[in-house]
Amino acid sequence: MKTGQEVDLTGLNCPMPIVRLNKLIKELDEGEIFTAVADDPAFCLDIEAWCKMTGHELMHFDNSIKRLVAVIKKKSESK
Repeated sequence: MKTGQEVDLTGLNCPMPIVRLNKLIKELDEGEIFTAVADDPAFCLDIEAWCKMTGHELMHFDNSIKRLVAVIKKKSESK
C-alpha cells in the first residue's frame, strides 16, 4: 500500500499523538493517505476513536511489532 508522508509519534504519550495528528491533518489534501507511527499503548484506542469522531478513514492498523502503525486517509469534505 503506497502512502504519503509518515508522521513519527514515538515517545509521545496520550493525548499528544492525537494533538499532533489534528495539526497535521489540516495540512493534507482531501483523500491523502499518511502513516502514523507511535509507541504509546493508548494509541490503539485513541486512533480508532479519533477517526470515528473526525470522519477520517483508518485503513490499516498494525500492532504486531513494538511500534503501532496506523494508515489513515483524510476524509473528503463532500462526505
